[in-house]
Amino acid sequence: MGSAQTNSVLAWDTVLDLGDDDAPLVARLERAVRDAVHAGRVPGGAALPPSRALAETLGVSRWVVTEVYGQLVAEGFCEARVGSGTRIAAGAAAHATPKHPTSSTAAPAGRARLDLAPGVPDLRHVPRAAWLRALRDALTDAPDADLGAPDPAGHPAARAAVVEYLARARSTCAGLDDVLVTHGATDGMTRLARALRSAGHRAVLVEDPSWGRLRDVERDAGLVPVPVPVDGRGVDVDALAAAAARTGARAALVAPAHQFPTGVALAPERRDALVSWARTVDGLVVEDDYDAEFRYDRRPVAALQGHDPGRVALLGSLSKTVSPAFGLGWLVLPPRWRERLGADAGGPAPSTLDQLALARFLTGGGYERHLRAARGRFRRRRAALLDALSATLPGLPVTGLAAGLHVVLGLPDGVPAAAVVRAAAAREVAVADLRRYRVSAAGPGAEALVVGYGNLADARMGEAVAALAAAVRTTTTPATSQK
Repeated sequence: MGSAQTNSVLAWDTVLDLGDDDAPLVARLERAVRDAVHAGRVPGGAALPPSRALAETLGVSRWVVTEVYGQLVAEGFCEARVGSGTRIAAGAAAHATPKHPTSSTAAPAGRARLDLAPGVPDLRHVPRAAWLRALRDALTDAPDADLGAPDPAGHPAARAAVVEYLARARSTCAGLDDVLVTHGATDGMTRLARALRSAGHRAVLVEDPSWGRLRDVERDAGLVPVPVPVDGRGVDVDALAAAAARTGARAALVAPAHQFPTGVALAPERRDALVSWARTVDGLVVEDDYDAEFRYDRRPVAALQGHDPGRVALLGSLSKTVSPAFGLGWLVLPPRWRERLGADAGGPAPSTLDQLALARFLTGGGYERHLRAARGRFRRRRAALLDALSATLPGLPVTGLAAGLHVVLGLPDGVPAAAVVRAAAAREVAVADLRRYRVSAAGPGAEALVVGYGNLADARMGEAVAALAAAVRTTTTPATSQK
């Protein structure tokens, strides 16, 4: 039976066993796909369902499915072809991860051994002891009243700590009532997207390229993401205003401090122009602070929120600075938007104990000590990455501020990034195609990779870059290979 026929009769809700453990849904679905292939329930070459269809079948968000597909494609376990969707790679069964790996040197579940994927912090240096101390002290000192049902907006102590930290570190201007404690940036955007939709908004202006998860959240809320180009000075505000006039959009999602994935900062005159646009159209700018705390050549630029607290909402989290496993973040809102959300803050608040630990982590200096140490590690690691790229792939452009957790590597003419990603995955290297983050259809243009360095052990930098360089050198276009 052919793979297309096989796919047509597969009952995916029974083929894929997500289990019922406490692991994140992304990890559980990725594990389920691997296990299904390893067990022979899904053959090599089988077509996976469209992301929206599988999300509906399994009862998960579409983002969970697209994130898993993207990771498996990046590792070469799956293949993505224009016009034929995502398929299990023909030889995947031979390389499927066993359920019970025994090697002490195995990579963490779901991560490549040589992890150059962007957007992941250093999971080896999560401040476990500091967090455990904050959590223990929070539980010890919490009054009985704090152990009841949590405030949907967040515990006052956590909100106050966020207000003080952001004012000190990001030059924001907000009061206690302007802050919601969230499960992270995605949760914050989910709440805000629903509020925008209920207020009559039908579209949101988004940077192109940009992080796809937040765009999916907007779509799920009934909003249409409208792409706006990004250049070397950040989002093109003139193009943004033109797109707003054309579509009626009055909200924009941007990352001014360190744009993902291009790695640029929004130019000062564009910061002013963006806020002026929001005032003119009675609109809202949603600022994704992403990894703004990691700047290596100077102090991080101030948050745009402090420029006009009445027109800018700020999304922040611990996901890129500490670990996504903590599931904690914040949403700073202009007063009238806080009133629009009202008592229904958009979903269950994080655990009260986690919020109280966050308050102690912020006010006791643990967070800023962690950031100082992380900046030093990432500064050195970025320098080592640039040196290794210069030595192994001389002449290829590397762009992006001395900031964040990734750089952008341009590729030689005629070398497609998607093919390099597959070739790298065969060498146990995870890296991302810049086109993966584009909103509009990817047309002709320079091919590039987004190369992360957050979660790669320093001792493996040389090995990882050497393997990536080999993947680049051995990759050719089909036309070239036939000559």
